[in-house]
Amino acid sequence: MAGHSKWAQIKRTKAVVDAKRGAVFTRLGREIMVAARGGADPAGNFQLRTAIEKAKAAGVPNANIERAIAKGSGQLSGGADHFEAVRYEGYGPGGVAVLVEALTDNRNRTAADLRLAFGKHGGNLGETGCVGYLFEQRSVARVARPSLDEDTLLEALVTLESDMGVTVLGYEFGSDGDAPGATGDSEHPDESAEVFAPFAQLEALQDGLRRQGLAVGGWEHRWIPQVSCSVGEPEQLRACLRMLDALEELDDVRSVTSNLEADAALMEQLLS
Repeated sequence: MAGHSKWAQIKRTKAVVDAKRGAVFTRLGREIMVAARGGADPAGNFQLRTAIEKAKAAGVPNANIERAIAKGSGQLSGGADHFEAVRYEGYGPGGVAVLVEALTDNRNRTAADLRLAFGKHGGNLGETGCVGYLFEQRSVARVARPSLDEDTLLEALVTLESDMGVTVLGYEFGSDGDAPGATGDSEHPDESAEVFAPFAQLEALQDGLRRQGLAVGGWEHRWIPQVSCSVGEPEQLRACLRMLDALEELDDVRSVTSNLEADAALMEQLLS
């Protein structure tokens, strides 16, 4: 049942090292503002609760979070009314499929910025639907617990399915350090595990894991590539990574997902 996504590991590792705090805070603030349209109380608004969780994990100050909630719920001017969620699709060097989610108040500006970032690094922005079929959006919850072993996790997942009606699509162990997506095994302490479920079951997934005494360290909706694209030529891979970084740095961009797969040794060489 275990799953594996090399690009997911690469992306999360690079995010820790390379993400610019200003762009990250802007992005997460917009997510909170849009989520707060459904109500300013996180207890009754799961989307808002999720956005706040992500912001806190990224180190966004409480004052920024509270201001974003106030704007989104209409308590302050300059709220979320003008922002809309838009998905863009395209290709990177080597035919790598790229899916970009954005929160924007100006579609023309965002499309132009994306087109420039794609084109500058040998990729191209495509039409809606050109690569979307290669990805599936799923619910993901990260269980963080010292000495979490696979038997304990499997027992919890069986209960999750049989007693709580959650469809478990897979799980993946990783280290619970600076690179939460790095591959690990149940022999090592201080591990985490990511559990995957259908898109609509995010709230039930994290709630069910908590009810079984597991510490849920984060949860989100995530696009999962169903088919990977291997890039082995160093210059092509370098251009692809630069393109993905450029896309992630854009203020309007909410998330960037790719089906890139590369040799671990080559990736380490390029990132060093």
